[in-house]
Amino acid sequence: MTFTIDIQNDSNYLINAARLQSASQQVLNQHDVDPDTTLSVVFVDNDYIQNVNRQFRGFDTPTDVLSFPADEPPVEIDGEPPYLGDLIIAYPYASEQAAREGHTLDDSLSLLVVHGTLHLLGYDHDTPENRAEMWMAQDAALTALGISTAIVPALEGGNDDQSH
Repeated sequence: MTFTIDIQNDSNYLINAARLQSASQQVLNQHDVDPDTTLSVVFVDNDYIQNVNRQFRGFDTPTDVLSFPADEPPVEIDGEPPYLGDLIIAYPYASEQAAREGHTLDDSLSLLVVHGTLHLLGYDHDTPENRAEMWMAQDAALTALGISTAIVPALEGGNDDQSH
């Protein structure tokens, strides 16, 4: 597939961009997504994501990942590839979370990219049924990436109202 996953890391955080692109590609490969689809993953600090979280979700706190899907269906403009949307990840928040939970930062960031990409595809965890469907897709992607699904409850189990 020729998915384009644009990683924006202006603060030069220590990330494995290729691994994160693979995480998003895994999710896209598991769904019926146009192979020319593009999306962006933007790494920011805690203050930035807190401002975005307050502005768009009404939560005046930092969080790990926010997803901003493009219009449904993905936006296509004058021959440009379909644009799925943006993921915004707070690197300091995610790094502290990984250390606190005892997971590697690479695995935790991959989980956030998988989780966020699923949100871009329309998945949500707002009801038990939706959560079960999303977690099944998330577990399949994590397993394919060689990441234990045991990472999921520790990072997401208690934060469903604020983590998107």
